Amino acid sequence: MHDLPGAVLFACNYNRVRSPMAAALFRRFYGDRAFVDSCGLKPDPTGEGVDPFVIVVMDELGVDVEAHAPKTFAELEDDSFDVVVSLTPEAQHRAVELARGRSVDIEYWPTHDPTLVDGSREARLEAYREVRDALATAIRDRFGAPSTFGG
Repeated sequence: MHDLPGAVLFACNYNRVRSPMAAALFRRFYGDRAFVDSCGLKPDPTGEGVDPFVIVVMDELGVDVEAHAPKTFAELEDDSFDVVVSLTPEAQHRAVELARGRSVDIEYWPTHDPTLVDGSREARLEAYREVRDALATAIRDRFGAPSTFGG
């Protein structure tokens, strides 16, 4: 079993799709055994909050992300993280700046942007599911199998 870090941050561009999915999955797998947060580089350009397709594909797993409010690095309440996982190249650059002079592990997990997929609603949902499932696998691979009560 892997030791969980005390605090993990997932970062992407707008904190509307990839990083909120990753943080919600981490929370689902590990509960409150570690602090997790997410942020983006830039403010939400839509002002609508989490992407509606994210809400749908996370709900398929019984995870409610509808109340997620996107925020930027500057809006983090605390920036003391043990691990920062960047999901986009742009977020990786900012994460390196955040870590300067600190003891923090910076990791880059290149993650496809499902908002770039065109097509039917089902085709777009499938792109979001692929990102969700890839993030779930990467999180379990990096942080260990989720623990369950009594097991």
